[in-house]
Amino acid sequence: MENRKTIHKWFWVWSFEKEEDWLNEMAMNGWVLESVGFSTFHFVRCEPGEYSIRLEMHPYDETYLSFMKDTGAEYIGRVFMWIYFRKKTVDGPFDLFSDMDSRISHLDRIGKMLFAIGGANLLIGLVNCLSPARIGWINLLCATLLMYGLGRIHGKKEALEKERLLHE
Repeated sequence: MENRKTIHKWFWVWSFEKEEDWLNEMAMNGWVLESVGFSTFHFVRCEPGEYSIRLEMHPYDETYLSFMKDTGAEYIGRVFMWIYFRKKTVDGPFDLFSDMDSRISHLDRIGKMLFAIGGANLLIGLVNCLSPARIGWINLLCATLLMYGLGRIHGKKEALEKERLLHE
């Protein structure tokens, strides 16, 4: 029986929960994430349900990695701004966000990144539309897609803010 496998799979930034759910489903089926690359996931055999996987958009920070290690979480790797952790399920629940405000802050970081990259693509697209090559449509398409993602993140953030108001 094969003990390692690699899967190439794409997830949109605004669907990070789907990615996390898929990684945890793989762990429930006996395949835990061992390392990660751009749209590339390397798995190794484990006991089904032995690990929980979490991911977060977070800048590189040795202090944060050390803190996570102290909680029992293992650093798996990172792709751009996304950082991946795993933790044995016998050690108890594993959540990167301790409260509603930290979840909202995480969505806010994602939203700011999408806004910056989407805005840059919009500006570049408009400038390129004025050039003789007229290839600005590519950047405008990217800007549209990123702004769609921003809307999805904003909707998730608003839902959490409404939920927070209900609990106050």
